[in-house]
Amino acid sequence: MDQPQKMIIVSAPSGAGKTTIVRHLLDAHLNLEFSVSATSRLIRPGEIDGREYHFITADSFRQKIDEGKLLEWQEVYPGSYYGTLVSEVSRIHENQHYPIFDVDVVGGLNIKKMYGDQALALFIQPPSYEILEGRLRARATENEASIKKRLEKVRWELEFASKFDVIIINDNLNTAFQDAEKAVRTFLK
Repeated sequence: MDQPQKMIIVSAPSGAGKTTIVRHLLDAHLNLEFSVSATSRLIRPGEIDGREYHFITADSFRQKIDEGKLLEWQEVYPGSYYGTLVSEVSRIHENQHYPIFDVDVVGGLNIKKMYGDQALALFIQPPSYEILEGRLRARATENEASIKKRLEKVRWELEFASKFDVIIINDNLNTAFQDAEKAVRTFLK
């Protein structure tokens, strides 16, 4: 059985609009299927295990690392792991779809490094640091200390934008949707 080998990686700092753009791409009839990442972070209100993330304990996550059951992983914040389960990518390929990854910057670059030209890596860039800070605060899902940690990481993550295949500046959501969809359609031809 021939399986689609190409995959789409979407990475961005927190609050840049990555998840919104991924949802648009999933609705754009591109034969994409969302790769649900695993995380050890706490579930947020409205999230469902297996939909936004596979929520597992930090101990279980470390065990999966030791057993080689993760394609890529990062300890994004101390004790807070994120990664891609090998079984998730296999499931998507078995469904004859192209995986689309909504992953952090380091995870995205790691997947790109592994798959090279078979992976299209999109970086979603906020129009400015200040706008990104406003988006994070508007979420109202985290305390001030957590927001400050995220903002410190944002500055660092923005330095990696040039390592991605395509940079989408999310200053207008409809334009960002169009730019992302065009890049993916061209890549999958």
